[in-house]
Amino acid sequence: MTLARTLTRWFLVLAYLAAGVLHVAMPAPFLGIMPPAVPFPEAVIFWTGVAELAGAIGLAQSISPALRRAAGIGLALYALCVWPANIQHMVNDLSGNGGLGLGYHVPRMIAQPVIIWAALWASRVIDWPFAGKDQPSRSSRSDRSSSSDPL
Repeated sequence: MTLARTLTRWFLVLAYLAAGVLHVAMPAPFLGIMPPAVPFPEAVIFWTGVAELAGAIGLAQSISPALRRAAGIGLALYALCVWPANIQHMVNDLSGNGGLGLGYHVPRMIAQPVIIWAALWASRVIDWPFAGKDQPSRSSRSDRSSSSDPL
């Protein structure tokens, strides 16, 4: 499981780095999927990009396992908070205005909870559903804060 966790971690790092750069450098495409109730959409898009970049950096670093866990929690919460924009994107596209169809949006909606789980698992916040396969027991969770963490 260590290899799977490491690969998941680095996949998330690359995905969030790319998404963060896009949100900061090219925010226009994201304005169209912003739910109407969100105030200051340009600023929200910019700061979501900053959050993605910070989370990716925190997840990538190997100096502090505690910082990596905090980044994983932050990225999981981020993915939860942007879910309404994904829903708005689906509503926009399926309302007859063109765009992507169900073949994109249904897997995307299913993927969102997996992305949330992956951020928590890759950062060693949770062990589910693989508890006991390559992790120390819950009772030794404090041991994971040492700098010898392989991730």
